[in-house]
Amino acid sequence: MSLNAQSARATHGPAAGAANDPAAGAGWEPRIIGFCCNWCSYAGADLAGTSRLEYPPTIRVIRVPCSGRVNPQFIVRAFQKGADGVLVAGCHPGDCHYSTGNYFTRRRLQVARRFLEYLGIDPRRLRVTWVSASEGQKFADTVREMTEEIRALGPNRVMRDEP
Repeated sequence: MSLNAQSARATHGPAAGAANDPAAGAGWEPRIIGFCCNWCSYAGADLAGTSRLEYPPTIRVIRVPCSGRVNPQFIVRAFQKGADGVLVAGCHPGDCHYSTGNYFTRRRLQVARRFLEYLGIDPRRLRVTWVSASEGQKFADTVREMTEEIRALGPNRVMRDEP
């Protein structure tokens, strides 16, 4: 483990939270990057919008062909570029447009979660969920829950590219 990862874990590990971070003062809002599969989750997010369901404006959605397309490097890069949390949303298992993409995602992101922990990034900052095209409410609820969880964790300062 590198010295940076050790020191980052000491100050921003799972025990650290918004209460210990002065940068997480009033007005701070988490920045969440959401990778949504084109066939289900993106349509679910679109349904949430067209149904005028309210959820926090803390998420920036990136449409990907399949959740299986989300390389763990994309997740690390999102954290480097200032994300406080990353959401990967795909089709429900068994409903993948490409048959097995979401099974691949589930296995791959279990490993990615351990890798994030090794890097000193709290694995709770990464969420993987399944949202179908008809589940706009679930998408809105997921964003709301994740925003609250990230808000409690505070800003991510690990591996961040400083401007």
